[in-house]
Amino acid sequence: FARWGESNGMRVLPPGPDDGLIDGLAALAGPGFDPQAVDPRIHDFYAHTAAYDLRIESRWSGPFRAVGWSIARMFARRLAQLNMPLSKRELRGGFESRIVRLVDDTGQVRHTAWVRTAVETGRPAFVGEYGTTIIPGHAGPCIKVVFPLPNGNAIVVLRPRADPNGGLSLVSDGRRFGDPGFYFTVLAKPGEAWVRRVRTMKEQLSLQVEGDAIAAFHRFMVFGLPFLELRYEIARKSEGHGDRVSVAG
Repeated sequence: FARWGESNGMRVLPPGPDDGLIDGLAALAGPGFDPQAVDPRIHDFYAHTAAYDLRIESRWSGPFRAVGWSIARMFARRLAQLNMPLSKRELRGGFESRIVRLVDDTGQVRHTAWVRTAVETGRPAFVGEYGTTIIPGHAGPCIKVVFPLPNGNAIVVLRPRADPNGGLSLVSDGRRFGDPGFYFTVLAKPGEAWVRRVRTMKEQLSLQVEGDAIAAFHRFMVFGLPFLELRYEIARKSEGHGDRVSVAG
């Protein structure tokens, strides 16, 4: 991040205890989404992500565990990106989690990333830039997550949905190019890129306040079949806690 920022006229800010992925859910307000319908504690998580601890459980569906293992061995570990949780043993030390913010010479934040590294292996699991975007296929702002890859990116665009009892879902369920969904980009030459929408990939992240914590379910589907679910328990850090994401498989 420091090298890329320097080459693009930006610098990395020192980490702060209240750094967030986005300024708040108000940035997603649109014809089909009212941020006021979402519980304030979910607002607070997105605006102050670094102030929260996450506990994660991963559940693979049947034969997809073997597919996930193969992808991890062939691609994800070598690229140090998109390493889906595979086992208790591999992730028993949990994740280190940090927010990285890049600012321009005026001090304005231009990019915000969330870096999660497996403590047991030292391998990056997920490195993604988070922000909002406007797309042709949805009436209102969406969440955009960009996962850097060699000579390109994997990009997930998710539309917001207010759920009952103050819940929030982020959904990539589009049907055509330009809709919410999963995209790959490859840089062709300066100012030009090739883009492919992966229509078989869908995902949904749903958050709901339960007691003093936020429960989240992140479901991934391919060809209409669920292959992985990540379950999160999200709570404000106790005083003195570090930036650690614990994991159970």
